[in-house]
Amino acid sequence: MVSIFAYSQSKGFQTDIPVEALSLRLQDKQTLVWVDFEAASANEITILSRDFNFHPLAIEDCVAETLLPKIDDFGDYLFLVLHGSRAVEERAFDTAEINFFLGENYLVTYHDAPSRSILRTKERWTKMSPTLVQGADFLLHDILDGMIDNYFPILDRFDEVMGQIESDVLKNPTQATLNRIFGIRRDVLHLRRVTAPQRDLLYRLSRDPFRVISRKAAIYYRDVYDHLIRISDLSESYRDAISGALEVYLSVASNRLNEIMKVLTIFTATLMPLTLITGIYGMNFENMPEIHSRYGYYAVLCGMLMVMIGMFTYFRVKKWV
Repeated sequence: MVSIFAYSQSKGFQTDIPVEALSLRLQDKQTLVWVDFEAASANEITILSRDFNFHPLAIEDCVAETLLPKIDDFGDYLFLVLHGSRAVEERAFDTAEINFFLGENYLVTYHDAPSRSILRTKERWTKMSPTLVQGADFLLHDILDGMIDNYFPILDRFDEVMGQIESDVLKNPTQATLNRIFGIRRDVLHLRRVTAPQRDLLYRLSRDPFRVISRKAAIYYRDVYDHLIRISDLSESYRDAISGALEVYLSVASNRLNEIMKVLTIFTATLMPLTLITGIYGMNFENMPEIHSRYGYYAVLCGMLMVMIGMFTYFRVKKWV
């Protein structure tokens, strides 16, 4: 699906522009054009080369999935690959790739799944928001600002999950707790892999002298960069916290195992003398006086009981139990 928007001082905000009129709008340098591709078909993808004449390698990277953020400067336009956040039920979060082509008077966005930040910007466009008339670089900033802001609810969810894990580790560490630790650890590492390169990318957008980004807009990109710095720092703290939770879990599990082994060892040590006694009287010799004694059976039982009591008392004195 392709959505085309345009703004000019003479015609104002326009939506639902047909693809046939796109080339004419692009020729007017006084018109801001935004083309959004969502789950585009093969026929719609040809617009990137036919109407915009983008580099084939940039189109290839746009259509294919790129694991890490990137930025390429082609002089007349910038090609960017960024990743927005999305919450999913089985995991704390996942990412969705969004590709951007930023030109002097146009912005092209390409994504396979619906994007909350792009949807919000579309709604603002239909409401004729005055912040969208300052140029394509400001339009890109508006989308990026929404993308980064969407990370903060995910961070709140991380805080909640981390609190539950720390409570479970101290109270009742189970295999399910360990699975949650590894699950949140995987998500935290994913967050770090995404935010660290995007932080560097936003730094370049706010500092490097790109032709299609004005100095006035670069100041606003610095604000987005500051938000990414905060997210990156929080991801580091989450990594340290989850490592600490894993160490506590292993320590608690080891202590529980030691307690179990201590109890089993005490039982084993207590039963060993009894096993020795029963082994001695289980030998098939004829000349064993105790066998023919009337009270021999009871005497042996009493002796075994005294041995058990004596060993248990010894363990208590040694503070082993």
